[in-house]
Amino acid sequence: MSEAEGQHLEGLLDHLRDMVETARTMPMSASVLVNRDEALELISQALAGIPAELRHARWLLKERDEYLDTARREADELVQAARVQAERMVERSDIVREARKSAQQIITDAEAEGRRLHHAAEDYVDQRLAALETLLDKTMTGVRKGREQLQVDLPEAEETDDPDEVPVFDQDDT
Repeated sequence: MSEAEGQHLEGLLDHLRDMVETARTMPMSASVLVNRDEALELISQALAGIPAELRHARWLLKERDEYLDTARREADELVQAARVQAERMVERSDIVREARKSAQQIITDAEAEGRRLHHAAEDYVDQRLAALETLLDKTMTGVRKGREQLQVDLPEAEETDDPDEVPVFDQDDT
């Protein structure tokens, strides 16, 4: 996911939080009025942005694999070239030894670079998923708080001796 997409996703979730926080309260209640369609649209847009994170992570892993394949091919080519050169210069064992050493060093370096890229890709994916997890946790907390604010606790109806008497709700008695 590009930084702009990440900011877009975060912006959508910030907008949803702001919408809940600034929603108009219902008279004589802690509940608020939230435009359901607008909130659901923001949530849908945020959810649609999540797969971009995964595509970016897959792209990083594919790039890493391609780099490792290229490095292995180059290393194989260098080893083959060293073998050919060694066969031509059998009498020069120092050259053959240096070629093998150089080829082995290239292989070692390519494997180390592959491991580094693999770890970097995993770290990046972990960081992005952690950020997404934090963002979703904040969103869920906001949604829970909003739902809690929407809950109205009504007192149980008091029993009266007169069946025609209708109980009256008085908010100040709660």
